[in-house]
Amino acid sequence: MTSDYRLAPPVAARLLGVSIAGFGLLIFLVTGVVVLLSAPVAVLWGAVVVSVVGIFAVGALLTRTGYVLRLTDDGYRVRLVRGAGVKQARWADVEELVTDTVAGAPCLIFRLRGGEATVLPVQVLAGDREELVREVGSHLARGR
Repeated sequence: MTSDYRLAPPVAARLLGVSIAGFGLLIFLVTGVVVLLSAPVAVLWGAVVVSVVGIFAVGALLTRTGYVLRLTDDGYRVRLVRGAGVKQARWADVEELVTDTVAGAPCLIFRLRGGEATVLPVQVLAGDREELVREVGSHLARGR
């Protein structure tokens, strides 16, 4: 049984906003090149088309394919979270599952054998926090 937890909508919106700003910067820079070097306007149109396609691609990636946490019968995998620690592990390697506040954010912490850990801020996940903890606990119980 596999369960995926996707990005929370506010986090996805922030990431989309950053990508839009990046594509806007690309258009600004290409406009400067066209003006300063008398390059053809088609170069600018190319940058605009690439930016529009890029924005839609990032939006589709964030809303459809971007899972943050995947729970399987064998273990778990974390993506798109910087500083999470160990990104994937088997349930047999998890010694303890705890909830704690790290840097002011509520987190789910997978403590692993050998002293390593996975720290997952629950605010980046879409869905109910209590349901997440219950489902991770049931996967952990079955995986041991």
